[in-house]
Amino acid sequence: MTTPALPLTRAQRRRAGLKAALRNLTGLLLLGALAYLLWTPGQWNMQLLAWVLVVLLADELGGWFGYLGLALGLIGLFGPAGNLTQWLVIFPLVGGALMALLLVKHSGGPFVLPFGAALFAATLIGVGRYGTQVDPELKLPASDSFQQSALLAMLIGVGVSFIRQVVEMILRARARHHARQETVPLLLATPEAARGTGPVGTDPESGAHP
Repeated sequence: MTTPALPLTRAQRRRAGLKAALRNLTGLLLLGALAYLLWTPGQWNMQLLAWVLVVLLADELGGWFGYLGLALGLIGLFGPAGNLTQWLVIFPLVGGALMALLLVKHSGGPFVLPFGAALFAATLIGVGRYGTQVDPELKLPASDSFQQSALLAMLIGVGVSFIRQVVEMILRARARHHARQETVPLLLATPEAARGTGPVGTDPESGAHP
């Protein structure tokens, strides 16, 4: 039996609004930090690690944060960081793998995450191993710095998402269990109350006496 949802109290609405505001603020701060890291000069492998990690972490705060973080990778192409040669490879390759991972991630619960992670890893490892056979100049994906930065960031981001979703599933299951426990006594008490109603002094078992 489905328990009807109760309307939110004013305090609950206030808490929900505060959580939404904090979530949006955190997402914007993450994206701002990512934009700064990609804009300022630095090592391309650290920028790659930060990009993948922040995209996946920001996605935990709302799907559009993840896609905005993905688009911020364009800064590597047009910014003054001086890593244009590397980002001409990083953005289309890692960006495409990240997009596929986000789409898989949004298609289901925590148990689809391993498939998204495997797709991401297989893409980068496959290009790193066989890319030079297609284009002899495509050597960057085969480097240890490229593979380690991208895969480590992906594993951390997917791991955080998996833990969060599993914890939320457990908490929701407990909440439903407690709701059922509170509802069943009320349902059992209702027939007793109805059977005990009647005129004062009347025996509900024998009925009214003449």
